[in-house]
Amino acid sequence: MSKTVIKGAVIVTLDDSRPDNFKGDIAVNGTVIEAITEYPQKFENGPFEKVIDGSSYIVMPGLVNTHGHAAMTLLRSYADDLPLKEWLEEKIWPIEGQMQAEDVYWGTKLAIAEMIKSGTTTFTDMYMYMDRVAEAADESGIRAVLSRGLIGIDGGLEGLTESEEFIKNWQGAANGRITVTLGPHAPYTCPPEFLKKVISLAEKTGTSLQIHLSETRGEVDSCLEEHGKTPPELLKELGIFNINTLAAHCVHLSDSDIDILAENGVNVAHNPGSNLKLGSGIAPVARMLDKGINVGIGTDGASSNNNLDMIEEMRLTALLSKGIEMNPTLLDAKTALKMSTITGAKALGIANTGILKEGYKADLIALRTDRPHLVPMHDPIANIVYSSAGADIDLVMVDGDILLENRKLKKMDEQDILNKAAECTNRLIRNGKDN
Repeated sequence: MSKTVIKGAVIVTLDDSRPDNFKGDIAVNGTVIEAITEYPQKFENGPFEKVIDGSSYIVMPGLVNTHGHAAMTLLRSYADDLPLKEWLEEKIWPIEGQMQAEDVYWGTKLAIAEMIKSGTTTFTDMYMYMDRVAEAADESGIRAVLSRGLIGIDGGLEGLTESEEFIKNWQGAANGRITVTLGPHAPYTCPPEFLKKVISLAEKTGTSLQIHLSETRGEVDSCLEEHGKTPPELLKELGIFNINTLAAHCVHLSDSDIDILAENGVNVAHNPGSNLKLGSGIAPVARMLDKGINVGIGTDGASSNNNLDMIEEMRLTALLSKGIEMNPTLLDAKTALKMSTITGAKALGIANTGILKEGYKADLIALRTDRPHLVPMHDPIANIVYSSAGADIDLVMVDGDILLENRKLKKMDEQDILNKAAECTNRLIRNGKDN
């Protein structure tokens, strides 16, 4: 097992038993963090295979992206400035119908390259051709929580069969870096009888699930008209929330909806950039946090964001809450950073990550501080959330394996990915026009 030490960095552990930040060393032994020292204490338990100069670094936990559709990178800027229903039904679904497994593989590779280069060490995906998504995650070294997206309008039995097979083949694969969940798309695409089948499969396989929930006002109104209940009320009645659930978006929630999520331990993936761009609205994050709901942050897909920069998302999360409530003390920088790390890891059910602590997984990133927009640094956490960008990430490590160093991908051929993604995109657009 290799040993690496980062020396002389500003360390932000997010471990409440330590100071918010301090100068020190962090040592990694194999896949876990072996020691974290606070100067003037020194860590000399070598020899180390690799010594990294951290004098220009903030070292912190890797970012956790709790919602997305990775291969939609191929649709970046394809269908912009449209409302969700038109964007989805008239633009996205038709071209997705042209996608082949190879397109999903290279679109996912492109997404993973972008995420690693902006500090994400764990991502969530709900899409199709998930075996190829898992292969891309395995090869890249990133940590991933993957779901085969399920649509139940036309029965959806094929999707359930594929999901069960996907669970058998990939649950806990890549030395535990890959977790598989079930992915019913939403209450408006998955009728109650189909959702009952999803619940049965979840109970059979011991699998959690993720679902889009109350993303738009139109979705909520349609659910009320059809079922006489809001989407959270409907899912509670069906028993979905008896399964460990991650609900994405949760923009349009009544007070009673929020109570339902809180009482049933539902995790929420907040996607501020996507919600703003699609005109869906602004989720009541401060109210959810006040009720004790575990809220993580996600980017959604690159076709509705249009990037996968989690630092941008955590900044939006903090600023939106302050702005809509007209209260600058709401959702401070540390809370936003925790939502992007330890809270996100909890939402995905990933243990021993999200903070920097001895014995925890060595999923960490280093952000360069020798940049004009990061000087001076009165408060490192405030600088991370309010001043930095994904492009400031210089080093990324997952399970002790270095995936990015000096902004160079170590396990991926970036130029090859760019070329193959362009080829896939050109073919998709050409085929779409032909049809």
